[in-house]
Amino acid sequence: MAETTADVLIDRLIAWGVDTVFGLPGDGINGLMEALRTRQEKIRFIQVRHEEAAAFMACGYAKFTGRLGVCLATSGPGAIHLLNGLYDAKMDGAPVLAITGQTYHDLLGSQYQQEVDLLALFKDVAVYNQMLVGAAQARMLVDAACRAALAREGVAHITVPVDLQDQKISADEPSDKKVPGHTSSVWTRPVRVPTAERLGEAAELLNRGKRTVILAGRGALGAGDLLEELAERLAAPIIKALLGKAVVSDESPYTTGGLGLLGTRPSEMAMEECDTLLMVGTSFPYLEYYPQAGQARAVQIDRDPARIGLRYDIDVGLAGDAKETLRALLPLLRRREDRSFLEFAQFRMREWWELMRDRESRPDAPLKPQVVAGALNSFLTDDAIITTDSGTITTWAARSIRLRRGQQFSCSGNLATMAPGLPYAIAAQAAYPGRQVVAFIGDGGLTMLMGELATAAKYRLPIRIIVIKNNTLGQIKWEQMVFLGNPEYGCELHPIDFVRVAEACGASGFRCERPEEVQKALGAAFQADGPALVEAVVDPFEAPMPSMVKPKQALHMAESLARGQPNRGRIALTLFRSKVRDLF
Repeated sequence: MAETTADVLIDRLIAWGVDTVFGLPGDGINGLMEALRTRQEKIRFIQVRHEEAAAFMACGYAKFTGRLGVCLATSGPGAIHLLNGLYDAKMDGAPVLAITGQTYHDLLGSQYQQEVDLLALFKDVAVYNQMLVGAAQARMLVDAACRAALAREGVAHITVPVDLQDQKISADEPSDKKVPGHTSSVWTRPVRVPTAERLGEAAELLNRGKRTVILAGRGALGAGDLLEELAERLAAPIIKALLGKAVVSDESPYTTGGLGLLGTRPSEMAMEECDTLLMVGTSFPYLEYYPQAGQARAVQIDRDPARIGLRYDIDVGLAGDAKETLRALLPLLRRREDRSFLEFAQFRMREWWELMRDRESRPDAPLKPQVVAGALNSFLTDDAIITTDSGTITTWAARSIRLRRGQQFSCSGNLATMAPGLPYAIAAQAAYPGRQVVAFIGDGGLTMLMGELATAAKYRLPIRIIVIKNNTLGQIKWEQMVFLGNPEYGCELHPIDFVRVAEACGASGFRCERPEEVQKALGAAFQADGPALVEAVVDPFEAPMPSMVKPKQALHMAESLARGQPNRGRIALTLFRSKVRDLF
């Protein structure tokens, strides 16, 4: 029989199917830690080295499993550290429960040590945000928080004063209106399908189109077969937002890959030429890559009605689950006899893959990052989970890692924060111990939460960490140059020997610096026991250029070189050689 607040709280998490909590102990959560200790056969606690990583792990766990991710932090500074990872969950729609400690309930408002107004702090990030005021409230609070996070696909937060964690249930006098056992851990994911009338309107619009493009995002994960069937019927290429990279295989004949700065030329050109747009489970944020206003008629499928029409002028909105809505829509669509739009997109895509294969096989020294990303594909198993980070690394991952059916992929989408790549991988390996997990990350992102290498080693999680090392904050450098016309400033990183750091943390470490060394280093890492890291030292002057360079971007690049960009001779020569090679 549960006796204390902490006992009830942890028991309710178990009742909700939670099997893992990511966190860092502290004196503000000692009661909760004791309840976890006495239930360690039923629920696992994974100790992190920084609370931000715990929140990232909870977010990654939720993304890869579809279940509730849970993180735990002490009062004051520990709770504050969670915020960046929780905003990542909020902005990508991942269900996460954050539990924090708080100072003694009868000292709140007295400026006691580590007292922070956590309800105010978490107000913007959380869809549910409450402080426990007594042991009798614990069951209801956990039930409501878990349900809110899952139903609203966001962050729920409970903060628990440290003294109330040990309060006996019998010591908390219930109110007159309190009825024991009045809440439940039963929850069912809703399946929403639009009305027949709305489906008919959407089908009529799509059937009238001649050049249709499908833009699919994270909300379409699990609906890949239906999307390909729809693409075949409408002769429509499938363009994938980055979080939807795993919606269909990159090898699918229907996809032209990603869109935007990280995307492909065929996707960008298809958007420029289409007359009909079907958006499925995406709110792709970069407005300049959508069709021009008035160019295309549009249908949007989204589970959240508030997101319909958020990015483009939609003619028919279908508020519903992507998979079931597509299933209901397909019988209403006619097979398009004119296949030329799809066939031309496929021709362009074959050219694009030839270009990518050429870039991935370049014998140049220094080593090009695309060579490492391309070589990684042959080591990935059919059920591999791949994580990446924010920066130039995202470009190489988006373009050169070819996802196959059954593989999973994620990164920080809408927040686009640095540092989640390694924590995501740890969470994925904890959730799926039998699957291969690979973190493809940059040196800037890794160093932010490098201590989590020790977490991977402590729990013997066999993740493979591929670090693209260019000793610079590459994305910021190129944005300063290409978008603003400024010389880079403040982007150079002091070099770190990541192999020695990995080995010091208890992981294996390998290095490659030349193209002929890549296969050997990757092979050794994938054969190693426990976590293994590969440090790939790459050309810092290799630019993650857009698939189609705009005249304004080229002008800004020239301006930055003319205004005293450091290493401008090396940069200009690298860009010139790359363009000449692409042309021939």
